[in-house]
This record gives sequence, C-alpha cells and structure tokens, in this order.
Amino acid sequence: MHSSSSVDKKGSEIFEMDSQRTLYPYVTGTSVIGIKYKDGILIAADMGGSYGSTLRYKSVERMKPVGKHSLLGASGEISDFQEILRYLDELILYDNMWDDGNSLGPKEVHNYLNRLMYNRRNKFNPLWNSLVLGGVKNGQKYLGMVSIIGIHFEDNHVATGFGNHLARPILRDEWREDMSYEEGVKLLEKCMLVLLYRDRSAINKLQIAKITEDGVSISPSYALKTFWKFSAFQNPAKGAEGSW
Repeated sequence: MHSSSSVDKKGSEIFEMDSQRTLYPYVTGTSVIGIKYKDGILIAADMGGSYGSTLRYKSVERMKPVGKHSLLGASGEISDFQEILRYLDELILYDNMWDDGNSLGPKEVHNYLNRLMYNRRNKFNPLWNSLVLGGVKNGQKYLGMVSIIGIHFEDNHVATGFGNHLARPILRDEWREDMSYEEGVKLLEKCMLVLLYRDRSAINKLQIAKITEDGVSISPSYALKTFWKFSAFQNPAKGAEGSW
C-alpha cells in the first residue's frame, strides 16, 4: 500500500491513499464441475479453502442458490465470491420488487455475471473467480461458465480450475444426455476422485447440488472412498530424471 502527499493552502500536508487493486488472491477454492442430466443440472465442489498453499479451511461452501431457478458455484478467491453473491442479492431483490409474476432465469443471471466479470476486468480490478451457473426454468436446462476476464460459454458439461484439464476428458467420454440422477452423481464423484488424487488443493469433503424445475437442493457434505496403494503412489520419484 502506498500513499502520496500534497500541501493545502494553509501549509498542512494532506495524505491521499492510492487506488488499490487485488494483486493476488488470499483464500481460494479449487475446481467446480457441472453437468446436465435427464431432469436438470448437477454441480459438484469440495469444501476446501486454501490460504496460499496451506489447506486452511475445510468447511467453505462454494455453491449458493440464486433466485428461484439457478445455482452458482465458484472457484478462486472466497471473498470475491461473497462480493458477487452480494451483487446477485441486490439484482434478485430489485427484480422481485417489480412483483410482476416473472423472475430471472439462469440465462439472465449468466449474462449478468458475464458483464460483471468483463466490466471489472476492464477496470484492471478483476473479481478473482471462475464461475459455474446452472439452472432450470420452464423446462429448459441451462449450464454455463464465466472466467475471471469475462470469457463465457454454455455447454452440456463445464468445469473450472484443474477440472478443465482432468475432469472434462472424462466427461467427454462418459457423459450422456439421458443420464439418470444416480448415474450423474456417480460420474461427478469419479471426476472429484481424480481431482482429489491429482490436485493438491482438493480435499475429501464435497457437496453435490441438484437443480430441477422443483427448485435447488444441496447435499450435506460427505467423503469419497479412496485407494492410495497404486504403484505410482508408492514411489512417485521412480524414473524421474535429474539430480534431486
């Protein structure tokens, strides 16, 4: 933090604070994965919050309902995610004040988030998050994501963070449009298990959210059954080149 000073007409020195920007995130969450299934949308995320490289917090909820039809999941800076939720609370409240029988659907909320992230990027003061937005309205399923700089798209399955590299190949191979709820949960758990093995920021405590025409529900947190006796885990440095 820096300050600059100037002198007023009476000779008193005035200190002015320079404008501040988020230079790097402090407490962050890792991957969020979303898929469409037969009856709606499923989104999964673990509950870890990393302070730098330290897994400091183990009960951070990174998925929140938005209005009547949508749910938002976030990777990245937790405090910026909380700020986004405050913006969305204001948006939903303003929409409800019209009392016209209509309510914002997932497509409208996704468009709002796209403009919000792109606006903050243009101010060189980004909200340090990647977002997954899913919802169902009037029988139409919607699933999209928005990056830290406002890049956005919708798809049948999306992922943020390491999930983009490790989970989406699995989803491309195994996802089907007519998947049942049980099959969708099993596929998400498989992706989350791979991330648990390969992403140092992931923890074995996750939640899965379901969004249907009837509303949003988020499961209690639970752990996956793991197996750590793979041969590659016994001697991870075997075959590695170098002097270490």
